[in-house]
Amino acid sequence: MNEPAEVAASPQAGNRSGRMRISLDAMGGDFGPSVTVPGAARALERHPDTEYVLFGRADEIEAELAKLPALKARARVVHTDVVVAMDDKPSQALRQGRYKSSMWMAIDAVKKGEADVCVSAGNTGALMVMSRFCLKMMPGVDRPAIACMWPTARGESIVLDVGASIGAEAENLVDMAIMGSAMARIVFDIDRPTVGLLNVGVEEIKGVEQVKEAGRILREASLPGMAYHGFIEGDDIGQGVTDVVVTEGFTGNIALKTAEGTAK
Repeated sequence: MNEPAEVAASPQAGNRSGRMRISLDAMGGDFGPSVTVPGAARALERHPDTEYVLFGRADEIEAELAKLPALKARARVVHTDVVVAMDDKPSQALRQGRYKSSMWMAIDAVKKGEADVCVSAGNTGALMVMSRFCLKMMPGVDRPAIACMWPTARGESIVLDVGASIGAEAENLVDMAIMGSAMARIVFDIDRPTVGLLNVGVEEIKGVEQVKEAGRILREASLPGMAYHGFIEGDDIGQGVTDVVVTEGFTGNIALKTAEGTAK
């Protein structure tokens, strides 16, 4: 199953047209421009107030744009010779693709303010490493996280981390709770989204120390931007018990792949 496209955004970015400007790693994914460019065209149909900067091999991208005049009118192509392969190790991708690959340059467009958001369906490990080197981390946040939109019985929930890193200290889980609730406020238009910590039981005495400590911090902090629900179990994710589910990347990735396999 193809990995979902992932996104990096910058609050400083903007442009004079007033449109949302998206930088797209057009070479990302298993099939490159033959999928990413038509995908951008479909997104433009749904969100006509967007424009695109497409990074990758210009001849391949232009061949696809020729079939899509509406997108071509709203897109600019930036040629890159280097492409990050799906099986490249993150360290290898960083060495060979830094400053010159379609993935790096798409991310860098956000840093430079030339785009509001970067989208790539490429190598997840490489994308996380390049984003961290290029965009850096927000002050006070030690680790990045991959968040996914999880279909549930009552709609959708945000689940993070689903594989950016392995393991987490209590402070990392608290950071992810804050980031996930911030995303939920924007995406779901909820003032105080509910947040749950994934655990082996809902009782406060259960779980590893890091999860129990994170629960204590969130419970005592009573942060204004979220409503901390407490611990939830694996079957609560699909039921949509909370708007946001927080876990470390190893467990989150297994949960994600298990759900995908069950859906298939």
